[in-house]
Amino acid sequence: MKQPASEAQQGGPDAAPAADAAPVPLTKPAGKTPGGSGSRPPLGLRLDFRTLSLLGVLAVLIIVGGATKPDAFLATSNLQLVLTQASIIGVVTVGMTFVITSGGIDLSVGAIVALASVWATTLATQEYGFAGILFTAIIVGLACGLVNGVLIAYGGMAPFIATLAIMASARGLALLITEGNTQIVTLKSVLDLAARDSYILGIPPLVIIFAVVTVVGWLLLNRTTFGRRTIAVGGNAEATRLAGIDVRRQRLYLYLFSGLCCGIAAFMLIVLSGSGQNTNGNLYELDAIAAAIIGGTLLSGGRGTIVGSVLGVLIFTTITNIFALNNLQSDVQQIAKGAIIVAAVLVQSRTARHGEA
Repeated sequence: MKQPASEAQQGGPDAAPAADAAPVPLTKPAGKTPGGSGSRPPLGLRLDFRTLSLLGVLAVLIIVGGATKPDAFLATSNLQLVLTQASIIGVVTVGMTFVITSGGIDLSVGAIVALASVWATTLATQEYGFAGILFTAIIVGLACGLVNGVLIAYGGMAPFIATLAIMASARGLALLITEGNTQIVTLKSVLDLAARDSYILGIPPLVIIFAVVTVVGWLLLNRTTFGRRTIAVGGNAEATRLAGIDVRRQRLYLYLFSGLCCGIAAFMLIVLSGSGQNTNGNLYELDAIAAAIIGGTLLSGGRGTIVGSVLGVLIFTTITNIFALNNLQSDVQQIAKGAIIVAAVLVQSRTARHGEA
């Protein structure tokens, strides 16, 4: 008499989570897969290939920049400028990577940066000095992230709608605070961070801040329970909930982290520009989402890579720099970015279908 097929063979309720590999990190040590031939090794190979591909694209862009404008593009000052410009949107992208990995989206990051930057540069705030500006920027970012998290995790709102509402509200509040004017920073201790005298071994302080945030983000996503839960929520939220994880609280933490990154980016933007404006952070949400997707983070959730997101930021920033040095119009640059995003999404979709086959 034949034995009935196992639940995994029949595609029972426990089989789907295993296929997504979302709950595995919650119960299995990193690097181990059931059966000895799970999906982790092929995934690792794909990640290596993706990273190498991004490095190849970045290398091609550097060659193009060096060939078209060798004196200007390869100058130390220009390379420092590229890294500094990448640092601000890069910090935002680290937070966005976590949100997208969990299956969410955050359209409010640019508006949060704007609101934090103008709130932190009011005359009343500047009276408290360097610490007052830094503290205010971070608190405003966290407060906005908290509102996003509560609306999405506990209010049941779709991330797209909730963050779209916060985006509009934050932009409006930033305009209300500034009344359309630019708020100039007069504190020398803040402005000195952008001066060349403050560079450490030729590296701008903003780049160092970006590097620290990147390392912390990488460790959180790849070496902590917080990161494994983030991936699990994005891969299969219901299975994660049944495993005993508080999915709503995890989502709240993720939007708080995104808000924190926006607050840090706002302070960096204040240092770089020496001012606070309601137009700060314009289209940061699109740049951050694009960089994360280009880097290999799945828009549907369940997989994220900090290294890939950072490379995506560097690619877009390098493209912008090359276009600027060659006096090419910004509309052509936006078309090029859009084409890259479409190509990346198509590659992701094809890879996903190939994995399911």
